[in-house]
Amino acid sequence: MRPAAVTRPVSVTPSAPTVLDLMDLEEIDRDLFRVRVVFDDRYALYGGQVAAQALLAAGRTVPEGRVPHSLHGYYLRLGDASRPTIFRVDRDRDGRSFSARRVVAVQGGKVIFNMSVSFQVPEPGVDVTAEPMPPLAAPDTLTEVRLSRPVSFEARAERAPAPGVDFPTRLWARCTTALPDDPLLHAVILTYLSDSVAGLAPYHSATARSGSSLDHAVWFHRHIRMDDWVLMDHVPRTIAGGRGWYTGTIHARDGVLGASLAQEALFRPPVDHPRRPWSGDQP
Repeated sequence: MRPAAVTRPVSVTPSAPTVLDLMDLEEIDRDLFRVRVVFDDRYALYGGQVAAQALLAAGRTVPEGRVPHSLHGYYLRLGDASRPTIFRVDRDRDGRSFSARRVVAVQGGKVIFNMSVSFQVPEPGVDVTAEPMPPLAAPDTLTEVRLSRPVSFEARAERAPAPGVDFPTRLWARCTTALPDDPLLHAVILTYLSDSVAGLAPYHSATARSGSSLDHAVWFHRHIRMDDWVLMDHVPRTIAGGRGWYTGTIHARDGVLGASLAQEALFRPPVDHPRRPWSGDQP
């Protein structure tokens, strides 16, 4: 019987961690992982972070050479960046070409996020993209914009596409931390970035705007490097019932379509929700 790994204290970094620090997961038992690096944050745990860490935990359990091709996650409770998150992976199936996993993220004994993710052995075949990458000037010629949640990223964008829009839904982004040649890690970093732009921004107003993410899906089409410029292009689709839904794409600088995404988020009157003493429940 394999002995359980010896657990070590979760470290709190005195300065801002890098994205690779955040993706440092400790295996505390078979299919059970814990975040090592935590930090104080005024707001709730960034959704892209917990989704990326869940994908990484799942990827640690699949046969070598299999890469993620899709994930579907639900945000159930607000998380706390200053507390360690535990990830439990269930190995649903390992077939000849595909592996299916389910991941549950837990803080304080409560589930804050769950995810289904599928992996595949890469294979050759037809390679077609129906729509080309949308036109945008080279990132080095554009104005720098600040991404408020993801660390280790810089972004560039043209002016907002419409008057009054408070943040662009189409922009270039690049990880400023050098990444190793690991397709799983690049998919993880893509997932980390994918929750950073409010795709419903064109409909923000004084009376309603995007709130907490509810669910998130990513389809990985081709391997692209995240430490080079990628183009994020989000399109709002509909708002109803206090929720808004948008879709998006992530292209490499050379036009290769790396991933597509879809997300639903709350769309309600704006409220500033700084992180409060731990309760584990979404407001």
